[in-house]
Parts: sequence; structure tokens; C-alpha cells
Amino acid sequence: MNRIKQKLQEDPQKKLLSLYFTAGYPQPEDTVSIIQELENNGVDMIEIGLPFSDPLADGPTIQESSQVALQNGMTTNKLFDQLKDVRKTVSIPLLIMGYFNPILQYGIEEFCQKCQETGIDGLIIPDLPLEEYTTHYKSTFQKYDLLPVFLITPQTSEERIKAIDEASEGFIYMVSSASVTGSTGGFGQAQKEYFKRVSKMGLKSPLIVGFGIKDSETFEQATEHTKGAIIGSAFIKQLTEKGKTKITEFIKSIR
Repeated sequence: MNRIKQKLQEDPQKKLLSLYFTAGYPQPEDTVSIIQELENNGVDMIEIGLPFSDPLADGPTIQESSQVALQNGMTTNKLFDQLKDVRKTVSIPLLIMGYFNPILQYGIEEFCQKCQETGIDGLIIPDLPLEEYTTHYKSTFQKYDLLPVFLITPQTSEERIKAIDEASEGFIYMVSSASVTGSTGGFGQAQKEYFKRVSKMGLKSPLIVGFGIKDSETFEQATEHTKGAIIGSAFIKQLTEKGKTKITEFIKSIR
């Protein structure tokens, strides 16, 4: 069974913590050691960011990390080379989060095959429309046992949410707001109502919240009505300011 599916089914009561970081940041060879350190500290899933020169959905923190990673020489091929032995030491689900253009340039089939070879379990591609996926790429994802993860926002209609739920095989990425990553200082009442409203729709796919989670308070707010939460910008800031040495302290500050 796909590791994401296994993780989602392990403990119905557990709130999952997923961490995002940019591959090749802060240093070009940090990717695998950060993954190992996160697993050692009890993180449930990891999203590995594939650096891109024009990351439209990302705020300044992640954009800057992408620029540094690209300057460090990070490429898709280098990432796969770094990950080739990661499954010898890491067992939790790993996803790649990136934009469609670099994946298309690499070749969809070739990219998915490399993901399977290196032990990647799912792909989050914010600019891949649901219809494009179901029409052109679903069979390829399934061939290589890769789960697609689609995003919803507070503006997403119930009809659209249900269509995404139907196409999803793992979880739905529930964007907490319509803004870019790293831009919110906490969750307001409207966001909390959004979490509650969608959780009551009876979807088959678990909801995991991203954007705006940075500490134990926002983690608890985000997971009150959902399965888990994703931390990105706050972790990138941690890596920027303190490097890899304080990962344990950071995770302990969340839960």
C-alpha cells in the first residue's frame, strides 16, 4: 500500500504534522539530512519542494529559498540523485511539491518513474488543473503508485471540492486562505468556519491544512476539524536563521 494511505489510516485520532522544505536549501547537500532529522523528530510526512524560478503561489520566504537552491545548483536530476538511497534510512511518506513546467520539461513519464525509483509517494502540483490530470496524467500517476494531491481554498465551490475529493486518492490540501504562503499571522473566525464547513461535507478524503501554521496554537486551530497541518514558511525561516541544528526544538514547539 502507498505510504501516504498507510499513514492516513494508522491512527484515526492522531493529528498529522507534515513539513515542507526546499530541496538544496540552505546548502546544496542538505536535502537528505533534513529529511532524516525530521523523521527522527516524529514528523509524519515530508513535502520536498522542487525549486522553480517563478513560484507564483509561494510567499517571499519560500521564493527566496528557491532562488538560493537554484543558485546552489539544485536541479531535478540532482534531487533524484540525492534521493536515490533515501529509503534505506527513511520510512515516512515523502511527497514532491513543485510546479508543472519543470516536470513537463523533464518528461511526465520519466519524472514519475524516477519518483517511484527513489521512493516518492505523492505529488503536489499547484498549477496542474484537475481536468488536465484526470484526462492526461491519471494513468501515469497510477502506473507509478503516485498519489495526486489537489488544493482547495476558501473560495473553492462545494461542487469543485466534491470533484477534487472524487479524484483524490490520499488527502486534500486545504489552503487556509487565498493569499500566498507565509502571509498570515493567525487564523481568524472566517478561516475557522471554513475548516469546520468543509469538514462537515462528508468527504472521503482527509483534509490537511497548509499556509499559516507556524506554532502550537495555529497547529491546534488548523487541526481541530481536520486530519493534520503542513508547515512550510515557518520551517524555512527556522532553517535560514538557525540551520539544521535546531530542528528538534522547532518540532517540539509545534506539538
